[in-house]
Amino acid sequence: MPILQKSGEVAWVYRHFPIDQLHSKARKEAEAAECAGELGGNTAFWAYLDRIFEITPSNDGLDPARLPEIADYLELDKAEFNKCLNSGKYAKRVADDLAGGADIGVRGTPFSVVIAKDGRKTTINGAQPYAEVKSIIDAALSGK
Repeated sequence: MPILQKSGEVAWVYRHFPIDQLHSKARKEAEAAECAGELGGNTAFWAYLDRIFEITPSNDGLDPARLPEIADYLELDKAEFNKCLNSGKYAKRVADDLAGGADIGVRGTPFSVVIAKDGRKTTINGAQPYAEVKSIIDAALSGK
């Protein structure tokens, strides 16, 4: 996704929400993305997620053995990636993200919460057109 504008007025926070009933491999994929981020920073995290979606043949169709291949594709240290992934060090973070989402009413993905400067929250449930999302963000920024 292209960066449309840099204003310093919007912060984007990503949380994992693996739905085990639909995507039995999503938790491990989320952990793998965190390992990519640890090894290569924010850019590697997002590139890793993008690559998962690019190569997954259909819902839940990505062979977990390919997770290190993605790290290699992104030119991350494959040995360090495997060490991180096999350690399970990010399992709790992913579980905490899932629990936090459930606590605020998330039931599916994508799900976004836009928080205005005054603390007012607007939820965006499901995939929405760009114009709709932009309108919600613009309203939050303007305080309306």
